[in-house]
Amino acid sequence: MKAVKAINEKQRNDALYVRKKVFVEEQNVPIEIETDEYEAFAEHVVLYDDHQPVGAGRFRVIGNIGKLERICVLPQYRGKGAGNIILETLEKLAAEKGLKKIKLNAQVQVENFYKKHGYQTVSDIFMDAGIPHVTMEKTLHPHS
Repeated sequence: MKAVKAINEKQRNDALYVRKKVFVEEQNVPIEIETDEYEAFAEHVVLYDDHQPVGAGRFRVIGNIGKLERICVLPQYRGKGAGNIILETLEKLAAEKGLKKIKLNAQVQVENFYKKHGYQTVSDIFMDAGIPHVTMEKTLHPHS
């Protein structure tokens, strides 16, 4: 599996395909909530297995903090390292922009996944699209 920064329309559509499969079809998030006004400004990442899109995520800068969003993996690829690859790719994009801190809103059921990657929960549970979430943050350390 290989994650790439989406630099063309096909790659962006591949990322959206995975997001629709996971969030809209599997988790019943309305499409008008899943896609938003930040689509054109965010940097998108798509994970491929051979040439098939199997995971996605996006990243944007808010002030001096990187915000990771819409991280998802098709069900048959969960537990096989796909999420790790997407997360590491998004963190690398944030680090390349010189950001020191990143945050994300994690669904409660995957909170421990992010904790294993050094994220700390910084909020109480809140509802987003009818799904319980927590806000998590991580300090990025420059690689030497």
